[in-house]
Amino acid sequence: MATLARASRGEIETLLGDPPDHDLLKAPETGTVMVEGRAGGAGRRFNLGEATVTRCVVRLSNGRMGFSYALGRDSRKARLAALLDARLQDEAEGSGLHQGIAALATQQAAARDLASRKAAATKVDFFTLVRGS
Repeated sequence: MATLARASRGEIETLLGDPPDHDLLKAPETGTVMVEGRAGGAGRRFNLGEATVTRCVVRLSNGRMGFSYALGRDSRKARLAALLDARLQDEAEGSGLHQGIAALATQQAAARDLASRKAAATKVDFFTLVRGS
């Protein structure tokens, strides 16, 4: 689901294909959540700010339920991600979907690595000189 959360709506549509028959148990709705941070990654918690999130819950005709939370206001993406979550629970069709998601995760990791390398190339090391001792 983390890979789907980072994916674009187009990538999710490609993985899902034709949406299966389903019922909306909780239609896509948008709200806000508080984002917390930690000083230094392990220190005390603090409230960083709020983020907009859209959530959705669906049930397929076979009874499987799917849930999703998507950052932003894209209700279609939240609905498609919930449908994909429900389809992933079916062993017969889940294996093909898992391969598609693994390929998407590999692409996302490569993009993060490239961004990290670009940022590292601009890193400036500062040092101080101590005059006299």
